[in-house]
Amino acid sequence: MTWVGVVIALVGALGYALGAALQQFEAVNEGATLALVRRPRWWIGGVIGFTGASLHAVALSLAPLVVVQPVSVTTLVFAVPLAATLHGRRPRRAEIAGSIAVAVGLFGLMLLVPAHNVPPVLPDADALALIGCVGLVVAVTFTVARWLRGPAKALMMAVGAGTVTATVSTFVRVVGGGLDGDLGRLVHWFTLAIPVLLVCAVVLLQKSYAVGYFGIAYAGVQVVDPITSVTAGAVLLGESLPTGAGKVIPALLAAALLIVGTITLGRLAPDHSARAAAPAGPDGIGDAVSAPEAA
Repeated sequence: MTWVGVVIALVGALGYALGAALQQFEAVNEGATLALVRRPRWWIGGVIGFTGASLHAVALSLAPLVVVQPVSVTTLVFAVPLAATLHGRRPRRAEIAGSIAVAVGLFGLMLLVPAHNVPPVLPDADALALIGCVGLVVAVTFTVARWLRGPAKALMMAVGAGTVTATVSTFVRVVGGGLDGDLGRLVHWFTLAIPVLLVCAVVLLQKSYAVGYFGIAYAGVQVVDPITSVTAGAVLLGESLPTGAGKVIPALLAAALLIVGTITLGRLAPDHSARAAAPAGPDGIGDAVSAPEAA
């Protein structure tokens, strides 16, 4: 069932990437305001992204956080060519290299992470502590972001957004993985917390997208989300991590390769809307004139 969950997570990653690329394209042009709700493409992106997120939730009910969450990094591999198409260009060579690095790093982690699917149990006190810590991270990152500009601002917002999306995944794992065929277990405050956290995550993501640096923002979320989720899975849910030098060292190398590839993709992904970039030169890279930034 673990590998079934991984396959479902991969399909969900494709949907989530397409939805994010569509929503970011609109957020750059309209800003993270209520004006977005009047944009059909933003809604289409939302529906596609929600479908991808739903498949991710199904995957979390079948496999541990430490296995499923790293798969979410592949959304950046999908998002790069999708965003490039929306911005009227082809992916660059460095983007292809970054995609390969992400894929190899992810595959390495999948082979090294133990596949023990322990029943997820999260005490109320630990759940509240998790929400409190994440709220503090969001408050700090978005406060600091007010003093920043450009990619640094987008990245700082993405860190806050990534911790919230990881918290959503953690609660989904606890609720879905703990059902064991008993729908009565859905009657719990965890179930109500999921949509509230999800709305918060969507709002924070739109604000980070609206800064105008999709690659940086998306890469930041895709690195912070798995790291936070895997940490929560290991510390709070008792999920297994690689042990012994023979597994820990290769796992660290695979994780490093995945992060380097993700950062490479983030730096090279299209950062500006079409109206904010100069015409592309022969190498397919346009000269950015300016980028709209969220207040």
